Amino acid sequence: MSGYLTWLLDGMGGWQATVLLLGVSIGVAVVLEFVVLRSLLQYTKRTETQFDHILVGELRVPTVLTAALTGVYLLTQLPSVVENVLLGQEQLEIFFGKPSLSIIILTWALAANRIVNRAVEEVKGADSRFDFVPIFSNIWTLVVLIGTTGLLLSVWNYSISPLLGAAGVAGIAVGFAARDTVANFFGGIALYFDDTYKLGDYIELDSGEAGTVVKVGVRSTTLMTRDEVIITVPNSVLNASKVINQSAPQARKRLKIPIGVGYGTDIDAFEELVVDTASEEALVLDTPKPRMRFRRFGDSALEYELFCWVHSPTRAVKARHELNRTIYKRLNDSDIEIPFPQRDVQVTTVNPADRSTTATDLSVERGGVSETNTANRR
Repeated sequence: MSGYLTWLLDGMGGWQATVLLLGVSIGVAVVLEFVVLRSLLQYTKRTETQFDHILVGELRVPTVLTAALTGVYLLTQLPSVVENVLLGQEQLEIFFGKPSLSIIILTWALAANRIVNRAVEEVKGADSRFDFVPIFSNIWTLVVLIGTTGLLLSVWNYSISPLLGAAGVAGIAVGFAARDTVANFFGGIALYFDDTYKLGDYIELDSGEAGTVVKVGVRSTTLMTRDEVIITVPNSVLNASKVINQSAPQARKRLKIPIGVGYGTDIDAFEELVVDTASEEALVLDTPKPRMRFRRFGDSALEYELFCWVHSPTRAVKARHELNRTIYKRLNDSDIEIPFPQRDVQVTTVNPADRSTTATDLSVERGGVSETNTANRR
């Protein structure tokens, strides 16, 4: 760098080179501030997204300072300037060169940190699916802090190798000590990027728990059951389990209500009655329309299923209750039989005089099938 500057400013004295470098750097800074960056800021205000406005706004200060301080740093590398001042090369770097580089590094580090933090806040404000999104800001701040510290130490000629070794050992120790917390944290990140669920979704786990997602934290996810009981599930468990999201891809839920009707029933009238009942229910959606499906010939009934949709999984239980009540009443009013298993027990004693042997004849009828069992007791 010093050789290139010497060739570029060949024939100039120390003061002329100083004035030229400072003038050029300050001029570039002024042009960037009042022409380029302000025009970009006005343009980004009219765009649909705020991310470009955040980027330009946060890069404004470090860009201008870098342009202005670059001339100061280059002066410490120019032999014609070094030879015509009272301070030596090392003193110039200590009082001008290294401080200039340090200020440039700090301003860019602060800008990088603020860009990510503001972007995270923008994302969280637009879609608050997960309340642990700000944790990315904390991680990024820590990364920027460590990186900036390492760069500053390198600029001031301090060795960072011992610090890197100590940080590695400390990281391994912390990883073993807090492996469950680390597993939960990365499990939460995996759930976030997989878009498994969001706040307000009704989910079911393969272990049987079910509820509405009310909070997703760094370590665990909180569910609210229909009994208004809070269930806290570690993110690592959720990440390794089968999760059924009843609210995705749409919030509505389909109900399947089994109904049995006796043999000999007018099935056309029966199907029309049940479909009309479901259509009149306020909790049932009009689209898709309710429909009936004839599933099988059962032992004692023609087995049907009613299919209908409700607005959300949380309304399914109440809708099922109302439909069962109304269907039962209307079937009774229409004299449509709802068959059920029946058992007839008949006891017969054979030869009461013979006390050595008593025969009990049990006749059981279930769904039209008769079974007879004989037991001998001595």
